[in-house]
Amino acid sequence: MRTTDIEAPVGERRAVLLVVKSAFAAAPHQEMQRIAGLAELRPGVAKAISCFSEQGTPSLREALFELRDPSLSSIVIVPLALPLEPSFLRWVTKSIRRWQAERPGEWPPIHITRDIGQSLHFEPLLSNLIEGAASSLPIAPTPSLVAEGSLVPPQKRRVLVCTGPTCNAEGADALWGHLRNVQERRKLRATGDGTMTAKATCLGPCNLAPVLQVFPEGTYYGGVTERAIDQIADEHLLGGRVVDAFAYQPTGRKQRLRIVAQTSSTPKETET
Repeated sequence: MRTTDIEAPVGERRAVLLVVKSAFAAAPHQEMQRIAGLAELRPGVAKAISCFSEQGTPSLREALFELRDPSLSSIVIVPLALPLEPSFLRWVTKSIRRWQAERPGEWPPIHITRDIGQSLHFEPLLSNLIEGAASSLPIAPTPSLVAEGSLVPPQKRRVLVCTGPTCNAEGADALWGHLRNVQERRKLRATGDGTMTAKATCLGPCNLAPVLQVFPEGTYYGGVTERAIDQIADEHLLGGRVVDAFAYQPTGRKQRLRIVAQTSSTPKETET
């Protein structure tokens, strides 16, 4: 996998993944689909999909699995974000390798485009946006509004996802998005004891990254993957049973990350 520009040679059948962080409502999903439709009109592009690195469907992982087609000459990932953080390329690369191991088989070569802010076409685009905004109506001040009340959530469970530097480098953003999508699909806020999710700046055991913690038990989970989140949702959040394969208990001694098989929840090796 390498960073490249999206210029397809004659005869190529490329797939394009347009990646943004999050979308919650229908309108931004529709807008991303519209932009993907424009990408499909480009020469050499056989298919274009919009996807999300955090919350939103399809996720980057789901979109890549959909494009695991040996008839494609390559997959081009186009991050539509500014600024493009240096850690993005690192965790995307690690995550893609992990996903390829999760679904072995014939994968097309995968490339990532450069930062859109470095494109030769970015300056005229920026000028066009500025001129367009200058010609629109200004935002008028509005009278002060009476503050509305808020309901205190009844959920008893909390899941904290570490987003510290080490966890981010191991793909915490993608795992956060997967957790939020699972929360929505499984209706976890209203099912069982009810579950709320939140990000944390650091949860402590950085060498076990990526890390999340489940309350009220305070259970630490390390080396978390999408499959681990699915299992934690089923067994811990809904069933009340700690998932031992990914759980780490306080021992008073330093612990190393256990290696867990991709196809099983049983640990293959433990180092303490």
